[in-house]
Amino acid sequence: MKLDPQIEQILESARKTVVPDYSEMSLADARALFKSSMPVPDARPEELFRVDDMNIAGPAGNILLRIYVPEKSAVPLPIVIWMHGGGFVFGGLDNFDGVCRAVAKLSGAIVASVEYRLAPEHPHPAAVEDAFAALEWAVANAASFGGDPERVAVAGESAGGNLAAVCAILARDKGGPCLLRQILIYPVTAAHADSESHHLFGDDYLLTRRSILWFNRHRSAGRDHSRDFRYAPLAAPDLSGLAPALVIVAGFDPLRDEGIAYANRLKEAGNRVDLLTFDGMLHGFMSLVDYVDAAKVAIGEVAKSLRAGFDLAP
Repeated sequence: MKLDPQIEQILESARKTVVPDYSEMSLADARALFKSSMPVPDARPEELFRVDDMNIAGPAGNILLRIYVPEKSAVPLPIVIWMHGGGFVFGGLDNFDGVCRAVAKLSGAIVASVEYRLAPEHPHPAAVEDAFAALEWAVANAASFGGDPERVAVAGESAGGNLAAVCAILARDKGGPCLLRQILIYPVTAAHADSESHHLFGDDYLLTRRSILWFNRHRSAGRDHSRDFRYAPLAAPDLSGLAPALVIVAGFDPLRDEGIAYANRLKEAGNRVDLLTFDGMLHGFMSLVDYVDAAKVAIGEVAKSLRAGFDLAP
């Protein structure tokens, strides 16, 4: 397995800029660095019919949603609830705006991006509570933004992939909402950073194992959540009866093995699962769509899976 040449160029550029690991920075400085750097490689914005920000009532105050409507339509459009990445500590609507626009454009679905509460100010399970509240609200209020409450999916990257997986389990356990797809992009699924890929790729590939452990400390608030599937979906004793899944992993990602392990658990439980491994890629590559050809392919696969789930023409 070799790094993709386009990824090698990005890593070479990154290595010329000496920046401390997130784990060596203050929380404020780490967030400032993420905020300033993340939008730069993000996808150039697609022109959509309408993009609206709105506040909805959440379990602990308002939750901000950004609603991406790809086209004017006489009939309700499918809905994708999107949870962003950032280790449960970073990120917001602006950081992943380009990817959400691209997914909306290619899938023909309305994308509702969720700005959930972040740790350490709001440790686990705050993000889960907000994500599921947003899902329930979107289904109950679909008509207000032109959405179809019968055609709904959840999706997310990294931390957001964790939240999408958890929402799928909660939706089953609570008897709804009914989901047609779960899109899990290099998801966090394990409680501990101890898989082989965490050690193989824990340095020199942008996302480090030290940063992951730092994220986990903030998110957990020093408590042991290893048996809570809302923290680590791999801890769920029963994964049967869930929405069909697309799981995307990157070959040089510390999270690779836990994403594969979760896909395998889903398959073993009788669910329909498509697992795509992008061998030469690293964590977060899908946001590099203006620089990395494989990112365009990955977004296309996400759109393809959603269109199939929503019974839309390819």
